Amino acid sequence: MKLAIIGTGGMANSHALNFAKIPGVEIVAGVDLDEQRASAYCQKHGIAKAYTSTEALYSKEQVDAVSIVTPDNSHCPLSLEALAAGKHVLCEKPLATSYSDAQKMADAAKSAGVINMVNFSYRNSSAIQLAAQWVADGKLGRIRHVQGNYLQSWLTTNEWGVWSEEPGWLWRLSQAHGSKGVLGDVGVHILDFATLPVGPIAEMQAMLPTLDKAEGGKIGDYTLDANDTAILNVRFANGAAGVITATRFATGHLNSVSVSIHGDRGALRIDLDKSYEMLEFCEIQDGKTTPWQSLYTGKTPNIYERFAKAVETGVQDMPDFARGAEIQRYLDGAEEAAAKQGIVRFS
Repeated sequence: MKLAIIGTGGMANSHALNFAKIPGVEIVAGVDLDEQRASAYCQKHGIAKAYTSTEALYSKEQVDAVSIVTPDNSHCPLSLEALAAGKHVLCEKPLATSYSDAQKMADAAKSAGVINMVNFSYRNSSAIQLAAQWVADGKLGRIRHVQGNYLQSWLTTNEWGVWSEEPGWLWRLSQAHGSKGVLGDVGVHILDFATLPVGPIAEMQAMLPTLDKAEGGKIGDYTLDANDTAILNVRFANGAAGVITATRFATGHLNSVSVSIHGDRGALRIDLDKSYEMLEFCEIQDGKTTPWQSLYTGKTPNIYERFAKAVETGVQDMPDFARGAEIQRYLDGAEEAAAKQGIVRFS
């Protein structure tokens, strides 16, 4: 597979490092509007060609697939362009900035007949894969309550850099720069993580506050108007109720993802701070709850490996663009629910 990476910011380094480890994958080009950044990125990762436009890429390079690692508001046009050119596409999350755009992308991918995947990277946890199987098999009984959390603290610490001085962080706080706030940045992950085992959401209430972070709510060209915290009260299609949260103000949590699922026959919990391969569970026996136990769930291929295998075999893997569109629908629903301070139902 000859691969081009479109967008050469911080997350693009992870794409380059992971794809470089996969036998049979050759990263042939990097693309960025900033020529200096593109050149520096390609030099850093030993990539032969740097381009400043996708038009130049497609006219000059023979590529089988692209990995799109750009700000959220460019995912749709770049993906549609790549799909029209017959390229396999791995796109960063969220898939788009609206459900209508995400659905266009899913439809275009289906029509193009190429491999299409969205980078919900926490599916790299084998524990969440087993959790989905357990729920489907009825091991926990009827699911009654779900708690999902994605907690970060980069707005209260400098452990990931000084956010107020770095464009790589500031754009995530500004709607004009393509951000959908913490909801679109990491809320999208916990929505996928929680609904993968439990199933679709039927209705939602939401609170999406933007908190004061700078005088006048602005730093340089960045208006800091994107949401900083997302609190979603949800009811799932199977009747379970739950709370899904994401925030950048969770002091004490660098990058914490967790979920707990409670049924009438047992419960499970996953904390990725502890392990991606550890599932904790308890059961109800003779009317009493057994002590919590830990189960090692083994390794699972990461998203980059699964994308490469899908391209090689021609067999579509998950999560695909249709799944990305489903999650995007929840993001749009959360914004609608917060705006009207009411309930949004997903028919």
